[in-house]
Amino acid sequence: MTEIEIGRGKRGRRAYSFDDIAVVPSRRTRDPKEVSIAWQIDAYRFELPFLAAPMDSVVSPQQAITIGRLGGLGVLNLEGLWTRYEDPQPLLDEIASITDESAATRRLQEIYAEPIKAELIKQRIQEVRDSGVVTAAALSPQRTAEFSKAVVDAGVDVFVIRGTTVSAEHVSGAAEPLNLKQFIYELDVPVIVGGCATYTAALHLMRTGAAGVLVGFGGGAAHTTRNVLGIQVPMATAVADVAAARRDYMDESGGRYVHVIADGGVGYSGDIPKAVACGADAVMIGAALARATDAPGKGYHWGMEAVHEELPRGKRVDLGTVGSTEEILTGPSHTPDGTMNLFGALRRAMATTGYTELKEFQRVEVTVNPALNHR
Repeated sequence: MTEIEIGRGKRGRRAYSFDDIAVVPSRRTRDPKEVSIAWQIDAYRFELPFLAAPMDSVVSPQQAITIGRLGGLGVLNLEGLWTRYEDPQPLLDEIASITDESAATRRLQEIYAEPIKAELIKQRIQEVRDSGVVTAAALSPQRTAEFSKAVVDAGVDVFVIRGTTVSAEHVSGAAEPLNLKQFIYELDVPVIVGGCATYTAALHLMRTGAAGVLVGFGGGAAHTTRNVLGIQVPMATAVADVAAARRDYMDESGGRYVHVIADGGVGYSGDIPKAVACGADAVMIGAALARATDAPGKGYHWGMEAVHEELPRGKRVDLGTVGSTEEILTGPSHTPDGTMNLFGALRRAMATTGYTELKEFQRVEVTVNPALNHR
């Protein structure tokens, strides 16, 4: 790829966000009823190709059950309020009631200073498991070694290791780093790891034995990573790079397929077909589901980056509410802006371009038009 000269001593690649690209119609169209958007990872099949982000504003145990029954996969944050407090509802109400943004950050830091309790990890996973839906839960790389036994003992079906960025070669002089390859090898459940945003980082994560990799860095609605650390990778380019790593890893491994999951920049229905067109098998959704009237945050949205005790890289944002979780995922929609019926829109986008399967749709033509970048 051609590099652009930033100055005499520095060059950089041109990268694109989902806003910079668009899917191109083809010569064939289909009936939306003939389109399948089902997705399968390991032994688990889902009618909707998405994971709900492990964020307290998005997924509670009850919400994970609701999402599972609607055909998706809700990922519970095992470092959140539900594993720190027996009853987090009063704290969720308080977070939603704070009017001053700087006060909100300080209060979030105080609330999340409460220690994580292993017994609550088991209890929350059991709540979801007892409902009969596929059970998924997430830890950060820093907490995985400490709490993974409690997670596996509780009977989680899919284990997610999620951080702002996750590498297979984390170097630490202060503590023994998590050996991802050994850890994944010893587990009996599929593991999804991320985020990553480059070809090389993704290839290394795939070599650990992960069932899927999360693609994204600093692009979420509640992130301020770009402002705080100066780090961000536009999502269309990142997903396409990681999909290329997946293709090369299949050749290297003799055909082992690793799922690519776009995690970030997926705020509206039109972002989902663009993510798939760039090579994603599924998407991870946070902000779009935080707008649900039955979401834990009641229209407010924040991630673990916002509660860091030394350097918060996120904030609580007021997204408002637009409808129920079911309406946001599968309609009917009452808004014209892409905030509802996310997967009805994906189905229609595939039908409009003549595709009936997600993996076929990854081959659809796209066009680059940075002038579109006005939402």
